[in-house]
Amino acid sequence: MVVESDSFSRSCQESIFAVRYRHLLKRMRRGRWDLITPLCLLMLWIVGVFFIYSAQLWSAKANPELSPLWVQQVIWGVIGIGVYVTVSLIPYKFFFEQAHWVYGISIGLLGLLWTPLGQVRYDALRWLDLGLFSLQPAEIAKIGTLVFVCSILARSEVHWKVCVQVSLVILLPMALIFIQPDLGSILIFPPMALALLYVYQFPKKFFIAAFVVFLMIVGTLVLDSFQYQRFLKTNQMSALESKGEYETRSWLPLKNYQRNRILAFVAPELIDPQGTNETWNSRQSLISVGSGGWSGKGWTQGTQAKLGYLPQSVAHNDFIFSVLAEEKGFLGGIGIIGLYTLIIINGIRIAGMTRDRFGVLLAVGVSVIFMIHIFVNIGMTIGLVPITGLPLPFLSYGGSFLLSCCSLQGMVQSVYRFRKDFL
Repeated sequence: MVVESDSFSRSCQESIFAVRYRHLLKRMRRGRWDLITPLCLLMLWIVGVFFIYSAQLWSAKANPELSPLWVQQVIWGVIGIGVYVTVSLIPYKFFFEQAHWVYGISIGLLGLLWTPLGQVRYDALRWLDLGLFSLQPAEIAKIGTLVFVCSILARSEVHWKVCVQVSLVILLPMALIFIQPDLGSILIFPPMALALLYVYQFPKKFFIAAFVVFLMIVGTLVLDSFQYQRFLKTNQMSALESKGEYETRSWLPLKNYQRNRILAFVAPELIDPQGTNETWNSRQSLISVGSGGWSGKGWTQGTQAKLGYLPQSVAHNDFIFSVLAEEKGFLGGIGIIGLYTLIIINGIRIAGMTRDRFGVLLAVGVSVIFMIHIFVNIGMTIGLVPITGLPLPFLSYGGSFLLSCCSLQGMVQSVYRFRKDFL
């Protein structure tokens, strides 16, 4: 009897271990990693480090005591890998349940800009000085707003009240970012919200109305910018001499340099016929891209950034694609665009594989944010859109932006890994 009891006990234990083992294997299969996006992101980051080095090569030789920016980008990239993996391991249901906290923290960080922690650079209050490093809260706000909007749409049925809720959610961070001022980051929020509402299957009439409103806003901005130039001509003064006088007369809360950027795109010959002021960066960027030819001049052999025609202050971040196109030509540019296209298509593919609405919205939202950054950044380097301060994901220099991109793509990986667990 004792022998039979022992054998029965062992068989029970073996069956329990077998069940646990099968369950573990099932969980591992369910938690497989999608390798397409992380491999593309890794390639982009490595390419970015090389061309940040190239863009800053001349200034590094002139000021050897300065810490090379490419080294800092390597450090941020290593940290970003940790952030990506960590976020990927968190079931995205957590973000769904804690969306209001994620949004609240992001808004709180924006509010900290108007405390002693706020740091002014280039006449803009966009960074928090945290001692060891600086943080740009606008990047965190993109994440918080995306998660909160997705959670609202996932919990709600199609109704016009939802549009009001979403509008209020995106208007708060937009207002706080606008008064910094940071017009470039604001461009992310409306297209992101519209894309999510489209996936949410909001009525088509709404999108027609939104497009009409968009055209009206663009027309108003252009007319106000022309009015500003007329004001300067009438009073026979330069933009510097006006000392912001027109800003007090106009009902639009724009800075005069923002009006000049609009005109530099709409009517460059009117505002800067010599090409030495408002249109300088745009013209030099076009020269950089055009002079690269089919295969480029070779790595570190570009002259626009090296000789200072493409300013050192922007060559490594907003205009990194210009540096790459000059040194690696059309083939290099198409290769980078191909990697970005693969990332976006893969994000949409993951959204299509997901069962729940929140996962679909989250994957689509991240893909749209990347799409806007890529289109606007590359578009401004080749003259398709006005110059704004939107960097290029994983290529442009910047710690806060790199970490926010890793967090966003980590969420997409989480959607892929846990898409069968969210019911």
